[in-house]
Amino acid sequence: MLLQSLLQEFEHEVKSTRKLLQAIPEKDISYKPSEKSWTMGELAQHIATIYYWYVGTLTHDEYDIAADRLERGDVNDIEATLALFESNVQQARNALSTLTDQKLQDHWTMKVGDRVVLGPMPRGIVARGFLFNHIYHHRGEMIVYLRATGNKVPGLYGPTYEDQ
Repeated sequence: MLLQSLLQEFEHEVKSTRKLLQAIPEKDISYKPSEKSWTMGELAQHIATIYYWYVGTLTHDEYDIAADRLERGDVNDIEATLALFESNVQQARNALSTLTDQKLQDHWTMKVGDRVVLGPMPRGIVARGFLFNHIYHHRGEMIVYLRATGNKVPGLYGPTYEDQ
């Protein structure tokens, strides 16, 4: 049951993430709200990259993120980021298709080289926190970026005030 819910949520939320990334205008790709913040392009690329992490999280019991090499392209090219997103979503779907209810209970660990940075904990908890919620968090940031630059925000969970 949990697995079916995760799969349905994934497909629903991919559509929302796609709408949000498609709303990013090239003219504002270098915007950043503070010196410590990412640019809009860097944030968009990070959102697209999280979908790639589904593979290491869902198909390995131990994921060394430092050993992973993902060609991301230019952060200032929103079309390249959209292509990265679509490719990573397909890989995430493939990884999700390998899941079972038992695998959601199996322990998982993330490392950066020899250093453990997350886990060990049940893969289902990791999927919810590190993957799903992580994307939602950064989508919220992107909404702030879009509004701060005067851009229209697409409705992700219904109409926005701009639609009324």
